[in-house]
Amino acid sequence: MSEPLTTPGEGFHPHLHDTPGRTAAPLHTRLHHIRADALDGDTAQTGGMRRFAAVSGRTVGSEKLWMGQTHVAPSTASSDHHHGASETAIHVVSGHPEFVFVDDSGEEPQEVRLRTSPGDYIFVPPFVPHREENPDPSEEAVVVIARSTQEAIVVNLPRLYALAADGSEGENADGSEGGNA
Repeated sequence: MSEPLTTPGEGFHPHLHDTPGRTAAPLHTRLHHIRADALDGDTAQTGGMRRFAAVSGRTVGSEKLWMGQTHVAPSTASSDHHHGASETAIHVVSGHPEFVFVDDSGEEPQEVRLRTSPGDYIFVPPFVPHREENPDPSEEAVVVIARSTQEAIVVNLPRLYALAADGSEGENADGSEGGNA
């Protein structure tokens, strides 16, 4: 038999305040239960997707972690973006989202598309430009995201391809010359 769901405020441990030398802030002396219907949609956004915070500095006082959900509508692609110095881990909950980035580790930059299924994970290193796409015409794609920063850092970009070292736009992965995108 399963236990009933907790109510907001449960999980508080009054004995932690009696620990000698412990001076933790009130938000750091209790567990926080964030209900699925209480996610915070007031986060940094990227066109074509919707982010919802569950665990953040603002919602629970976290100092080193952000966690939430991203929803990508059917037949939609996000704008190109990166997440600054934050590491990002992604767990696919539903749908078959695709993650697109440029692999420039070889002789020629190459656009790579990672096709995923529910249960899959993706790791996005800091500063790596990418986009999420949902090619399915009828099913929304939903992923859970964890970041190594307390807030959802989002840097929207005009394109996936980086500028050449001299600041000019180089050749695209498809062989065409770079230009304004």
